[in-house]
Amino acid sequence: MGQRLSGGRSCLDVPGRLLPQPPPPLPPVRRRLALLFAMLCVWLYLLVYSCAGSCAAAPGLLLLGSGSRAAHAPPAPGPDGSPPRLPFPASPATQSAAGEEMAEGAASQEEQSPETPDSPSPISSFFSGSGSKQLPQAIIIGVKKGGTRALLEFLRVHPDVRAVGAEPHFFDRSYDKGLAWYRDLMPRTLDGQITMEKTPSYFVTREAPARISAMSKDTKLLVVVRDPVTRAVSDYTQTLSKRPDIPSESLAFRNRPAGLVDRSWSAIQIGLYAEHLERWLRHFPARQMLFVSGERLVRDPAGELGRVQDFLGLKRIISDKHFYFNQTKGFPCLKKAEGSGRPHCLGKTKGRPHPEIDAQVLRQLRDFYRPFNRKFYQMTGHDFGWD
Repeated sequence: MGQRLSGGRSCLDVPGRLLPQPPPPLPPVRRRLALLFAMLCVWLYLLVYSCAGSCAAAPGLLLLGSGSRAAHAPPAPGPDGSPPRLPFPASPATQSAAGEEMAEGAASQEEQSPETPDSPSPISSFFSGSGSKQLPQAIIIGVKKGGTRALLEFLRVHPDVRAVGAEPHFFDRSYDKGLAWYRDLMPRTLDGQITMEKTPSYFVTREAPARISAMSKDTKLLVVVRDPVTRAVSDYTQTLSKRPDIPSESLAFRNRPAGLVDRSWSAIQIGLYAEHLERWLRHFPARQMLFVSGERLVRDPAGELGRVQDFLGLKRIISDKHFYFNQTKGFPCLKKAEGSGRPHCLGKTKGRPHPEIDAQVLRQLRDFYRPFNRKFYQMTGHDFGWD
């Protein structure tokens, strides 16, 4: 059929057509190594993504360190133009609206709809599935409409903080379910990580100090406080969203002409910080409590988070670089939420504009709170400047 040419090649009897030999086969060792490498790549791909799916579906897995989650409002778009450097200047009007946005209020005694962050990435979920569930070593105990949600969202950026997102309300509403039930709500943590939760109503619950102390006398307690008058207006704004026909003076006063403030209204009663603090100091030393300024959390979040990280014994990782100033909302947001590569601001349910309140009503409320504020300053050793 053919004839042998020089160089060992053969040609067909069709003139001008050569039939080249196939390339020499790979040596056996190289073939085996290539096959092993390909199989290893496929195995790693299947392992990571199958495990990630299982971890993401596991109960109690958190994004941004949270536990059982509800749907989360989509994050706000990025800032307009280049973000200014923190700390952020803010006008009084901006701080009022911003403070409301940063305030907790979503899962309070009157309304519970906890914020939840974006869905975790498969890799994040995979590693979050390890570790064990622990009772919290630190709890944000208050106050409602003070900024507790913002503090928790900011703290979740820290790699050594794991926090349940929805408010457990264990020490005020579900104590009879037991510590095992409570522990099961917590996220899994690794050695060196801190387990946290936040329920702002604890601060005003009479039984909460003794119950938390019975769980652990070493629990660290964080209280986000805010000008009690502004906080009361914020609380009233939430009530007004449900009952728009109620004037503020009908709730705030027992006798408006005489200026008698109704202490039984929860919006007023929560702001009596000194009275509530007295109960906590019977069970916890002052060194185990940190009072976070809700106003400074808006103006200078990195600075206030520095104090919080020191108090919790954490390395200072959260800094200015984690925040940008959202011009639309008028307060800082996270550049990247934990477990997500997107910017993150609190949801649209926060930041309701405050209604117009009669100036005389505000003056009477400031006069009412002034002695309580001064006593609170003495007890904490810090003047918050509300007067």
